[in-house]
Formats: sequence, structure tokens, C-alpha cells
Amino acid sequence: MLVRPLAADSLGTRSMCTLIHTEDLSIVIDPGAALGPWRYGLRPHPRELKRLEEHKAEIARSTSEADLVIFTHYHYDHIPRPYEDVSWLRGKRVMMKDPENNINFSQRLRARMLLEQLRKVGSKVSVADGKNVRIGNTSIKFSKAVQHGNSPRLGYVVEVCISTGNECLVHTSDVEGLVDEQQLGFIIQNRPDTIICDGPMTYMLGSRYTEKDLERSINNLKKVVATCRPAFLVLDHHLVRDMSWKDRVNDLITYAEGFGTSVCTAATFSGLNYEPLEAMRKILYGPYPSDGEGSIGPGEDQDV
Repeated sequence: MLVRPLAADSLGTRSMCTLIHTEDLSIVIDPGAALGPWRYGLRPHPRELKRLEEHKAEIARSTSEADLVIFTHYHYDHIPRPYEDVSWLRGKRVMMKDPENNINFSQRLRARMLLEQLRKVGSKVSVADGKNVRIGNTSIKFSKAVQHGNSPRLGYVVEVCISTGNECLVHTSDVEGLVDEQQLGFIIQNRPDTIICDGPMTYMLGSRYTEKDLERSINNLKKVVATCRPAFLVLDHHLVRDMSWKDRVNDLITYAEGFGTSVCTAATFSGLNYEPLEAMRKILYGPYPSDGEGSIGPGEDQDV
């Protein structure tokens, strides 16, 4: 199995887009990328805008060659926006989070718009929740809908397990570090050796994410390490929007080392430069920003 993150927060955009190759097929999970509309009272830096363009181009190219496309939920860092050209999804087999059930109002609306885009390019769509699919020697399992992070306010996601031979990977989607038992249960059940996980949302600590959430997340991630003993626990997405993320999860990193598990970002996993551009935005603009000045906007603490 070949696993390649196509876009991620540690690579410069909000995304968890991942390409998986097995001997039977290629799969792209969550072909979307976006930028935080505001951070530190600043709009995205030109360097972020350029990186977003690069990531979207790579996502489109890789997805156009894929056999299966998966959408775990309907935030715009995981799906294309309604105005975007999605010709790269033409004729694709698509499995997606149930667009009508276990879903909040905004995601249901976005799901309907995405379905219209897919209809126009002739994609073959089916609901993923709780399904098991086998193609050759490759097994693809989907969790039932699990909570998006620490609150149902942002809706629900599906986790994905892909296994072939003696290799197994789980892509958690937006679980914010496994703060819920159902999120945890799917991983424990499948015992993957590679986990692509949305880490704790520590950059919102004290507002949308509590100390109790962080404690629960660390404890659950330790359970995953002790039970599954994965070679790689890739923590990215919400977590690396915090410049101090390593300090926040240092206890987990040390604990995982004892089980031979490498805790790393998508950038490190890929052998690429670690560039969390959103977290670096204040540094990118320098002491006298010529663009993006102003108070924090309404979108800063929201998933896109």
C-alpha cells in the first residue's frame, strides 16, 4: 500500500486529502483544500494563496486518475466549492457520507450542492455510512456516522479503513483527536498499522476546545497506540494550527515511542518540508502587514 497526503495543514493548507494506492485500485479521500479566512486578525498571506492553488491542482490531477473517491463530510476543506470546476470527477465512482441523515443543516445544504456538481459530470454516487466494500484483495470499511470533533453542532463524519494483505490504514476525518468513544471504537476494531488522524484542536483551547477535551483526546490516542501499536500515527489538520502543538502532545509522543510508534505530521510522513502556513501567518506578514489588517473576522473559529 502506498499512502501519500496530497494536501494537509502541515503542508500549508487546511486539508486531509490523502491518496492511497493498493494493488487493486487507487483511492482519494476528501479531495478538497481551503484556507482559514482569518487568523491573528489577518487574511491569508499571498504565500498561502499560492500553496492553495498548487494543492488544488495536484488534487485535481491525482483524483482524475483515481478509481474511487471518498467524501467523509461536507466542509469546504474536504470537498470542492460549488463554483469550482469538477471535471476531474467525471465518471468517477464516489462514496460519500449520507447527505440526508445524521447531518446538520449547513452540511446537508452543501451535500446537495455537491451532488448536483457530481450529477453534471456523471459521477456514480453511493452512500458510505457503515458499508463494507471489497475490490480484489482490497477491503474498504466505513464507520457509521460519528461526531465531528467534540460537539454534534458541526455535524458528523465517516471514518475510513482500507486494508490489503497485512497492511491496514485508517483515515479518521475530523475527530479532533478522538474525543468521543464511537470515534475511538472504529480504530480499535480495525487495528491499523497506519493512522491519518485529525489531532486535538488545541489552537481553540479555552473556547471551542476544553482542557477536558484535550485530556480525553490524549488518553484515547494512548489507547490506540497501546492496542493497535501502529507504525505511524499521523496527527495533522486542526492540531498543527497551533505553533506549540508538540508541547501539547509531548506526553503522547513519549508514550508512543515506547511502543515503536512514530507520531508525526503529514509533512514528516511524506518526507516534505513542514510548512504550517496558517499558524505562521503572523510571521509571514512580519511586524508591518501591508495586507489583511483588521480585527478577527467571524470565520476564524469555524470549519470552512
